[in-house]
Amino acid sequence: MNIYAIGDLHLSFDPRIEKPMDIFGANWERHDEKVKESWCRQVSSDDIVVLPGDISWGLRQDEAMADLEWIHNLPGKKVITKGNHDLWWTTITRLNRLFDDITFLQNKCYMEGNIAVCGSRGWICPGTEGFDSHDRKIYERELLRLSLSLEDAKSRGAETIIAALHYPPTNDKMQGSGFTKMLEEYGVKTCVYGHLHGKEAFKNGIRGTLNGVEYKLVSLDYLDGRPKLIFRDENTEKEAQQSGGETQAAVNGKVETEGMKTEF
Repeated sequence: MNIYAIGDLHLSFDPRIEKPMDIFGANWERHDEKVKESWCRQVSSDDIVVLPGDISWGLRQDEAMADLEWIHNLPGKKVITKGNHDLWWTTITRLNRLFDDITFLQNKCYMEGNIAVCGSRGWICPGTEGFDSHDRKIYERELLRLSLSLEDAKSRGAETIIAALHYPPTNDKMQGSGFTKMLEEYGVKTCVYGHLHGKEAFKNGIRGTLNGVEYKLVSLDYLDGRPKLIFRDENTEKEAQQSGGETQAAVNGKVETEGMKTEF
């Protein structure tokens, strides 16, 4: 069992929604086809894919259903957190009745064995230009939601914790925040996030390891539509090596991990 992540799918399969993404650059041309092709090549039915927000352009649940069905039909189990554009998001109880292979995450964690996926939407952090009292209220609410999710993981005996936020966990100056402090306190192994688009914006996202937490930007255009391997099950790797080699997805994940540079 491996865990992958990719955020910001920005799907719009419902004919009532007109949101062509290719107007935002070459990385968005046929972006859904690129994601599907890479996803199906890398991800098996036993794997998990974490999707940290901005899933659908739909404004209501019925307008997002075609997009959610598309995700449902891809291999693996999926864990979805909310993004700022996910206006279709309804009550968590209602959403979690939709599919047997998609978990919508809010205030709780998703457990697979001794591994937990926790998350929240997040928000812009103090120190961001224009951060005001309204932002402070949302920021503190999202901190509370993340703490509830992490507490759930702790109470259920999680040994490895992966966190998924939609917003970056720091401001654009890479200064620590309530999010980074909380991730450190709970011993989170990896934090994935999206929201940032375009080469200039990518520079504003923390990447690498800080105080024991590894941070990975996984927005679709940053990954060029390829889900990123963020956790590899050691037993799966050993079995693959014993059989004469690793799968291509595991090889790609190893290369990316070994080649990663810490950037702040």
